Amino acid sequence: MLVAVTGELEQAVMDILWSRPDALSVRDVHELISADRDLAYTTVMTVLDRLAKKGVAVRSLDGRAWFYRPARSRVAEVRTEVEELLSRLSAEERREVLAALQVVRRV
Repeated sequence: MLVAVTGELEQAVMDILWSRPDALSVRDVHELISADRDLAYTTVMTVLDRLAKKGVAVRSLDGRAWFYRPARSRVAEVRTEVEELLSRLSAEERREVLAALQVVRRV
């Protein structure tokens, strides 16, 4: 089972990672997220470290800096979350949820 992103800050960091094609350093993420919030560099570093330990982000060392990228695409993550949610429902409940998603899809 995939360990999901659990907090709003983790989600914001993942949104930044998903928005860029290349791996980002802690400094890159800190600069991008600082446009919306006042966070310490060490806070961003801790969040990225936790995401890597959860397996949601992958990190690589380049010189003295760690660079981070998503372990999977946003679509793959959402698909896994939806599958896990649906697995907890009865067949009838799954049909209802999927029908509701079809309505949303048409909008």
